[in-house]
Amino acid sequence: MTSSQTHHTSSQSWVQDILFRAQSPQAAHVFTHLDKEQALTQARAADAARLTGAPLGSLHGLPITLKDNFDVSGQTTMSGTLVCEGEPLASHDAPAVQRLREAGAVILGKTNMSEFAFSGVGINPHFGTPLNPHDAHIARVPGGSSAGAAVSVALGLAFAALGTDTGGSIRIPAALCGLVGFKGTQSRIPLAGVMELSRSLDTVGVIANTVRDCLQVDAVLSKHSLLAQSADLRQLRFAVPKTLLLDDMEPAVAEAFERTLSCISAAGAEVVDIAFSSLGDIATFSMPGGFSPVEGYAAHHHRLARAPDRIDPRVMARMSLGRDVSALDYIGLLDRRRAWIMQAEEVMQGFDAILSPTVPLCAPELAPLLASDEAFFKVNRLLLRNPSAINYLDGCAFSLPCQSPHNLPVGLMVSGAHGSDGQLAQVALALEALLA
Repeated sequence: MTSSQTHHTSSQSWVQDILFRAQSPQAAHVFTHLDKEQALTQARAADAARLTGAPLGSLHGLPITLKDNFDVSGQTTMSGTLVCEGEPLASHDAPAVQRLREAGAVILGKTNMSEFAFSGVGINPHFGTPLNPHDAHIARVPGGSSAGAAVSVALGLAFAALGTDTGGSIRIPAALCGLVGFKGTQSRIPLAGVMELSRSLDTVGVIANTVRDCLQVDAVLSKHSLLAQSADLRQLRFAVPKTLLLDDMEPAVAEAFERTLSCISAAGAEVVDIAFSSLGDIATFSMPGGFSPVEGYAAHHHRLARAPDRIDPRVMARMSLGRDVSALDYIGLLDRRRAWIMQAEEVMQGFDAILSPTVPLCAPELAPLLASDEAFFKVNRLLLRNPSAINYLDGCAFSLPCQSPHNLPVGLMVSGAHGSDGQLAQVALALEALLA
């Protein structure tokens, strides 16, 4: 039985409690579809198997939510949009979902998200916007695009949530909701059965309450466990890039980040300021919007043409940037990305991880972003800026909570080079223990 289950005597009682609390006003707009009967059936079967002494999967009886861009057999994959209504039902579970089932997880249902996963804010005008649970007085955004995924965990409605991360869509809501988010190297977890936004950047990952919980689920999804002993902080060397990632920090984020760096240094780790010019290049490349509009338009142009009036105008505006990009420009971006990845691997040599704020903001208020396109796009750019750089570098990264008690959540992004997931997991475990 996990620490998250300590108040429940069985998987069935845990799931019953979740289904009851999922009807509360606080949980409004978190789910787009709850598989109530199936979840209860799975939970009862988990309890029965536990009593028989049969071998149990590593996620046996643990309730997990799915972002609504994963295929589930017999359901239409909506991906946060109305335009997918009436499309064929999925004939199979996505491999990631199938692996969760095989490990004994109880699948609760689908969680709300930004339309087509194309926003770091988490607003959805079609299905409503789940509110950030960390402010009972002011409606604040949860972060996106895995908005409902993060809120489901933050409200205790799931042990963990399955999400995707194209430019920060796991780490952003994890940071704004006070959770741990893990985006690994893209190739570790299959993308089959996940509705595409950007084939170059899309990554399957996990949001949970702790690093260890994330790694427990990741081991099932990737079929490769990263669970190990935490690293010795006294032997670690961290880089803090002065290019881009520290710009425009809100005072609360700057305070939390500086205090965290001081804690890490006091624990015996070496913290070194570095230049990282590639980050500035990534932020200012000339092709409109980068990979996501171009590859997203290629994936969804037929939907945009079929029912443009059913698509959020803000999503339509961004995705339409990809319509007229030439093959020459696209191939040029692919070439530049390869060069950035090589440069990043050189910069990261000699360091165990890069440290930065996950995002430079605490959770913004919802109302101003609903009212103003200018405010929305400004906040969206700021939220995506830091985490999206790691997607461009095909790196791996955790977001860890680092705020002071009783303050709005702040995320510490702990990032590594392509393929360094195992080393990064040990570092994240050590930093989590220190920050706790």
